[in-house]
Amino acid sequence: MTGQTVFFQALFVVLLIALLVRSERTNHALIGGAGLLGLLYGYGEHGAFALLAPFLVAVVALVQAFSRLLAERSARFTPDEESMLSGPLKGIPRTQARLFFDQGEWIEGEPGDTLIREGERDRRLFYLASGGAEVTIQEELVGVCVPGQLIGEGAILSDDPGTATVRLTQPSRIWSASARALNSYLEAHDEVRHALEHSLTLSLREKLKAANRDEVAD
Repeated sequence: MTGQTVFFQALFVVLLIALLVRSERTNHALIGGAGLLGLLYGYGEHGAFALLAPFLVAVVALVQAFSRLLAERSARFTPDEESMLSGPLKGIPRTQARLFFDQGEWIEGEPGDTLIREGERDRRLFYLASGGAEVTIQEELVGVCVPGQLIGEGAILSDDPGTATVRLTQPSRIWSASARALNSYLEAHDEVRHALEHSLTLSLREKLKAANRDEVAD
């Protein structure tokens, strides 16, 4: 096998990985690396003229990476959104997070407001920035919600109807979005979907553990 064949096989593998990875940063880095490899190989084999094509590939990758970095630095968030970014949305690129927030809205809730009804299918996802809520099943209290928690994770993870009712117990500030709008957005943004599904799964596990501890204590 010649050195040229080995080089092109390696270049093909790098570009294939770049297409498969879900992280845009990794994608840009791999494409840029492929372009730089092409530059070195082309110059060594064919002189300066052969540098043109790989040089353009490297430039495109660098421009993409710089544009992404600039967009992330320029993205602006409220303190409540920043708390959500450092919590359940941790790991999601800031540019994607801005679009994610735009799928819903921030609202003020009052004690007695119902966020989720047991058995309801037209559901929403909530993030409790401040305030509090209680969780009941058939009018029996089974848990509480505190600031920093997601509410209604099942609306994203499955199409099943709500298994409990959630009502606010004090004035609260909440981010709210319909499951339909979020799922449409997530279908087009795999990187965000995987990060969010991981957070939703962890959130559900924590609530189940808390519920089990309460049962044991009783």
